[in-house]
Parts: sequence; structure tokens; C-alpha cells
Amino acid sequence: METVVIAGVGLIGGSFGLALKRAGFRGRIVGVSSPQTIEKALRRGAIDEGASLEEAAPRADLVYLAGPIRTILDTLPKLGGLARGGALVTDAGSTKRRICEAGSRLRGALFLGGHPMAGKEKRGVEEADADLFRGRPYLLTPARPEALSAPGAREFVRWLERIGAEPRVMTPQEHDRTVALSSHLPQMVSTALSSALAGGSGVAEAAGPGLLDMTRLALSGWDIWQDILETNRDEIVRAIGLFEERLRSLKADLENGLPEEDFRRGAEFARRLRAGRTGS
Repeated sequence: METVVIAGVGLIGGSFGLALKRAGFRGRIVGVSSPQTIEKALRRGAIDEGASLEEAAPRADLVYLAGPIRTILDTLPKLGGLARGGALVTDAGSTKRRICEAGSRLRGALFLGGHPMAGKEKRGVEEADADLFRGRPYLLTPARPEALSAPGAREFVRWLERIGAEPRVMTPQEHDRTVALSSHLPQMVSTALSSALAGGSGVAEAAGPGLLDMTRLALSGWDIWQDILETNRDEIVRAIGLFEERLRSLKADLENGLPEEDFRRGAEFARRLRAGRTGS
């Protein structure tokens, strides 16, 4: 792999460039973004040069699409006439069914869906971090079964391992169902909690670290979440329904006594979750 093109050199794209360089990548990293972002990315050392997609894609061994979901969906059809045969195209989008469907229509270049389970509330290449992916799952969703066995895909997976990520393979459908529970539902709960408390007199003044932790995700931007909600609406609705059912059960237990069993079950899962992080 000699030339990597990162389309969308923000937090994720910039972090990928920094991580590759720290892991020993000696090829050329080309950024495709606005002139202002390219300038910042060059100063950070996340890329070696900036170019348009039309200039960069034909040179690429790997095209890494790190923009918002809507931008990824708009860019994929263009790559069919730009990316060279044998190149690998991948993405970092938060939902996968729509993206992988579009990627499966690529001709010449091979598409492999991806989603790094890493990020921050703050965005932009200024926040890029070479260690962003370290110890984090990196979900891979092949649009076609043969995608993972291609030489370019195997090399990409090796680089993911070198930057400290933990590659895991699942279908696009499994991905969207799983992240609706593990990522999208926590966002919706945090948003709903913040919205519910927004008019509460004196709540902010009496808030401790627990409320700060619970409302952290509510800081996430609507411009990012609009695309996620549009492309994974059905699975997120199901996830909210599951949470509603458990919340109603917790309320009924509290009305009739004390919800000790709910606390035990919740604490057991929280311990397992943290044990898995520690062991990763």
C-alpha cells in the first residue's frame, strides 16, 4: 500500500492519518477536504498533501471515506469512474446497510464497509489523535463475501491491527442492529434525559458527576445524528422500544416495592462491559 486517500480529514480521518504514520506507514497520504481543513491537517501532520477527489482517487491503493454518512453516499457513485481497478474503498460511517448497498455497486475497485467504535464529542482535525482507535473495536462489514479475502483488504486489516484497533466482522444488517443498541440508544437516552431536565428549576445547580456522565452524549451534533437516524431509523425505534419496556418494568417494580433485582441485573451487565474493556 503506497498511496492512501482520506476523503474527509476531520476527527476520524485525521486520526487515521496520524495513526498510520505512527504505526510506520511510509507511503503518501492525500487528503480530500475543504481548503481550510487541508491546511489544518497539513499542520497537524495527518496528511502529506491535499487534492481534489478527481485528482487523488486514481492514484489511491486505499480510499478512506471519513465524512458524514450523506457525503459517503454521495461520493461512492463518483468513485466508480475514478478509483483504479484493484484499489480498496472503505468508509467510517456509523450505519452500514445503505452504505454497503451503494458500495456493492462499485465497479473495478473493491468496497469494504467499516465503522471504528471510537470518537469524541468535539470534532475536526484539531481533535485528531493517533491513539483514537487503540483498544477499540473496528467493525468491518463486507458488501460482498469475497471482499475480506482480497489482498488490499487483508493489508488494510493488518494496518488496523498495527494502529491498535480490534477488527471484528459482521454483516451490514447485524451491524445496524447491534450499534442501534450499543451506540445509538445511549445517544437517544442521553438526549431525552437532557431534554426532559432542560426546564427543571435548580437542576443544573444541583448536578453532580452522575448527571454530567449521563448527559455527555447529548452534546453530540444534530448534523451528524440526522444522517444516522435517517439511515437506521427502524433499528433505533426497536431499541427505544426495548428500553421503554424495561423502564416501564422498573417503574412498576418501584411502585410495588423496591427494584432490587433491576439494580443487580444492571450492575452485572455494567461489570461485564467494563471487564471486556479492561481485557481488550
